[in-house]
Amino acid sequence: MIAHIHPAQLNDWLAGAPADHPPLVLDVREPWELQTASVRAEGFELVAIPMGELSGRLAELDPERPTACLCHHGARSLRVAAFLQHHGFAQVVNLSGGIEAWSLERDPSVPRY
Repeated sequence: MIAHIHPAQLNDWLAGAPADHPPLVLDVREPWELQTASVRAEGFELVAIPMGELSGRLAELDPERPTACLCHHGARSLRVAAFLQHHGFAQVVNLSGGIEAWSLERDPSVPRY
């Protein structure tokens, strides 16, 4: 089962990350979406890998690292989180509501689309 957190809860999730494995927010949206709206990495590393490229780029990610998956509304990121969990990633969460919720809950300067 995949854990879900809202962007407003991200700071609490980040605080629980072990010091030896800093947290990662994995943005799985398409490049045009990143150009339209993106988040600032504050307290985490931000990596962008479109969902369709993930299987070929899985080796770029550390399965020991806490990973929060982000997309537009939360559906793609949920599928990616399940994929990562299936491949041995133990600390994976889905950012419910995606970047839309990020804009509403965390950072209103992030454009909504």
